[in-house]
Amino acid sequence: MTEIIQTVNSWAWGPVMLVLLLGTGLYLSIGLRFMTLKKIPVALRLLLQGHEGKGKGDISPFSALMTSLSATIGTGNIAGVATAVALGGPGALFWMWITALVGMATKYAEAVCAVTFREQDEQGNYSGGPMYYIRNGLHKRWHWLAYAFALFGSLAGFGLANTVQSNSVSQVLNDAFSVPPVATGLVLMVMVGAVVLGGIKRIASVASLLVPAMALGYILLSVIVIALNIEQVPAALVTIVDSALNGSAAAGGFAGATVWAALRFGVARGIFSNEAGLGSAPIAHAAARTNQPVQQGMIAMLGTFIDTLIVCTMTGLVIVIMDVLPSGVSGASLTSMAFANAFPGGEYIVTLGLCLFAFTTMIGWSFYGERCVVFLVGARGILPFRVLWVLAIPVGTLVQLDLIWLIADTLNAFMAIPNLVALLLLGPLVFKLTREYFENRDIGH
Repeated sequence: MTEIIQTVNSWAWGPVMLVLLLGTGLYLSIGLRFMTLKKIPVALRLLLQGHEGKGKGDISPFSALMTSLSATIGTGNIAGVATAVALGGPGALFWMWITALVGMATKYAEAVCAVTFREQDEQGNYSGGPMYYIRNGLHKRWHWLAYAFALFGSLAGFGLANTVQSNSVSQVLNDAFSVPPVATGLVLMVMVGAVVLGGIKRIASVASLLVPAMALGYILLSVIVIALNIEQVPAALVTIVDSALNGSAAAGGFAGATVWAALRFGVARGIFSNEAGLGSAPIAHAAARTNQPVQQGMIAMLGTFIDTLIVCTMTGLVIVIMDVLPSGVSGASLTSMAFANAFPGGEYIVTLGLCLFAFTTMIGWSFYGERCVVFLVGARGILPFRVLWVLAIPVGTLVQLDLIWLIADTLNAFMAIPNLVALLLLGPLVFKLTREYFENRDIGH
């Protein structure tokens, strides 16, 4: 069973998938004339001005971004970056940057489509995302892709954002403070349950409080480490770029890495971290209070910018500067080691960061899975899904997760395919809406 899934997984995340993800981002970037890079200051202004949002929707545009960031700023930013660098060399970070730059256009297009084609469910809550923009925006012959996406989306979260996250938390707490995994699982179950059972409004309000605090705290500590070793930053940047274009030599326990390894792990982990192209984030953005799809798109693209170009860069730079790669360690332990070498007690910061990041990922992804279930069976599926979601958390702390992780990772790739097909087909509409919005703005409307 594991071997079959490994084969499917290596195909699902193989060269074709990486080309499709990067290619879609590049196509959208060119079609938008690289507006996503030029309008970053405008997007930041919109985010700060439109705190409450005007128009129809359930949560503010700011809360929608925080909800999507709660799901994306997760273990991928701490463990995922470390894994990419351990397997692909420092050059993997360079390819994560490239993925993010084109991924901003993907995330922008996703949110524009999500707001344009969203619907209200029987309870009056807004639902949107790939399943809706496929059904409402594309010809009937493509509709089966909407159901495929919703099916993969409703299942993938149980692995990616539920059992795997609770397992990571129980491991780090057990290593650092000898906390029994069962205790961790039960506490997490109660905490996540208290938020998830309150629906999107409670998820959004918790995310709006926790996400900025934890992201700023982590960035600040990383900046301190970088500032203390500022003289090593130019050399670290040269190492990252050189390793991306020429491969990296073996050193100590680090086996060296080819250019292909840097590209493959950089892109795959970059996508895993910022979720651009997977179709998950637009589900949160569809709930935003706004009548302007383009404005929400600009706020959405900041998610990729913050997640990868800021948070992942911090982790990657600390690892390269502290020169812990030769140790041969990987994952969260590598990031822990880097911070521990930087200052006393640094490893506890990574432990706390991991716990918070995993908690917010669980609450953010529960909303994604729930909206996929609503698309498939209607609002009657909400309560059973929430109960199952909460009950699965302690299970994750007790079982071996290699197989679950593989299945979830594969389902994640299967979510991306219907979404990317839809974005390629809806690209011209996104370009048209964007053009009209900025033309009207220029006239002074």
